[in-house]
Amino acid sequence: MCGIVGYAGQGEAPPVLLSGLRRLEYRGYDSAGLAVDGPSGLEVRKSAGRIDNLAALLERRPVRGTTGIAHTRWATHGAPTRNNAHPHTDCEGQLALVHNGVIENCDILRTKLTEIGHRFATDTDTEVLAHLIEEAFEGNLERAVAAALTQAEGTLGIAVMSNADPAKIVVARRSAPLLLGIGEDGDGATWVASDVAAILGHTRQVVYLDDDEIAVLTPAGYETIELGAERRRVGREPIRKEISHIDWDLERIERAGYPHFMLREIHEQPNTLRDATRGRLLEEEGTARLGGLDELEPQISRAGRIILTGCGTSWHAALVGEYLIEALARVPVEVEYASEFRYRKPVLAADTLVGGISQSGETADTLAAVREARRRGGVAFGIVNVVGSTIARETDAGVYLHAGPEIGVASTKAFVAQITALALFALMVARRRGMDREAGRRFVRAIRGLPALLEEVLESETRIRRVAEEFGDARNFLYLGRGPNFPIALEGALKLKEISYIHAEGYPAAEMKHGPIALIDDEMPVVFIAPRDSVYPKVLLNIEEVKTRGGRVIALTTRGDEGLAAKVDHLIRVPKTLPLLQPIVNAVPLQLLAYHIAVLRGCDVDRPRNLAKTVTVE
Repeated sequence: MCGIVGYAGQGEAPPVLLSGLRRLEYRGYDSAGLAVDGPSGLEVRKSAGRIDNLAALLERRPVRGTTGIAHTRWATHGAPTRNNAHPHTDCEGQLALVHNGVIENCDILRTKLTEIGHRFATDTDTEVLAHLIEEAFEGNLERAVAAALTQAEGTLGIAVMSNADPAKIVVARRSAPLLLGIGEDGDGATWVASDVAAILGHTRQVVYLDDDEIAVLTPAGYETIELGAERRRVGREPIRKEISHIDWDLERIERAGYPHFMLREIHEQPNTLRDATRGRLLEEEGTARLGGLDELEPQISRAGRIILTGCGTSWHAALVGEYLIEALARVPVEVEYASEFRYRKPVLAADTLVGGISQSGETADTLAAVREARRRGGVAFGIVNVVGSTIARETDAGVYLHAGPEIGVASTKAFVAQITALALFALMVARRRGMDREAGRRFVRAIRGLPALLEEVLESETRIRRVAEEFGDARNFLYLGRGPNFPIALEGALKLKEISYIHAEGYPAAEMKHGPIALIDDEMPVVFIAPRDSVYPKVLLNIEEVKTRGGRVIALTTRGDEGLAAKVDHLIRVPKTLPLLQPIVNAVPLQLLAYHIAVLRGCDVDRPRNLAKTVTVE
């Protein structure tokens, strides 16, 4: 993995491919390359490091052609070197291939192919696909791709070109996202990409490929074919695919004057909440309406248990959702790591609902969990941000976040939108199960008020930056919270780890004395999330325990608490809302703290090392 873009049309391919790769930089990568069908056949250029390195190489060694494929790699097999960068070729250099995903049986395939004379030049799993296609090729590229994929196990989104079947790109998908961009000016131009951002400057018309589908792109247009039919060479009727329209524009994936995408997205959060709730809050009835879940109304009404699953930040949002749903709707909720869910053979009763939470809607582990739930007879719904994503299409129903494109690798606005969506879901279920209408109205009014509260928090950024200046050289952090703010402690620690590379851990505040307290000294900053709620006195005792041992305390509390300032080293005040919604407000200053510490340390906050925006491998 991580990013694919391809073009077949009448114009020069290299500039289109290079601009597409730049649009995919936010996903994280370690090398880049392209292949173009030029006057003398396929020409490949690739380099380690940034896309700027590839651009410089193309200036020294230009290529020309109207059909090409390109890739940004995030290493899974083999070091991030020029040799291991995509595209990969076959023995004779007649075929070029880019790939997102992981070939799980690559070692077995490599051994078999080597035994029959194939010569491998890289350490990657992807290269076996090029040799499999070479071995199966009999004059038609799509048939060779279909035959080769019967032997490959794992996840893949691929784009392939061959000198022996020129002016053609064959793409195939199995559990890794791919979409086609359809030309709007009648010239037949077609694009392929793993992310719509790569092609948005050229077209808004897209076709989403489903698993086990092949598409053939030429300068004259495209067709999609069912993989099995192509393999059998029978029933090769093109699949009629729905064309979707993308309704956001390039401005939404630009920095708009901010130094980083992440900072822009932090500041977008008031509007993100407005968009996430628009048309969904019914104040008179004291409830929420999530139209995407209408068809699950009977299952939701009789649900005896709800399982929420996700990875990373989405898992933290699910933990907040657990507090919301159980407190409001009184339905038992379990939160599962998506990466573990299917491997522990979960027991799903007929009245169990499974919710998969993913910003991208393509997270491999979450997708696998959703599929496992459905395989076991469960009912699955999705909470995703990307329209047309795989989880959105493979669940029984779902909720879109409407957060817009999130470019920064470390999620911010999608996180608050996920919690907001879960709050709406909890309110909807609660009202169906007997929650008092006036209580519902109070909750609706509190949700409506959240954007203004986030705007207040953002006004305190200068104060948060001063706190960051004192702790930019810290080597470890501890984040502590209780109740629904415990997941916010986890998320605050994760944000700091992701973008500043400082070791940080989150715990329930009461668990500090069961081990982590041994770490506390005058070099250990401790961030307490301490709003004035029912457990506030308990958190005060935890703060005293840290101060007694010389720890430096940063406390985040609700406005009006003046006494706490004398007990801590730094106090960050936030406006108050209902306790179950306070985590949404509290998340924002922790995002800003992590951001400013990372900037002071000279880190690339939008493209943190070793991370990818959408993790499409297990």
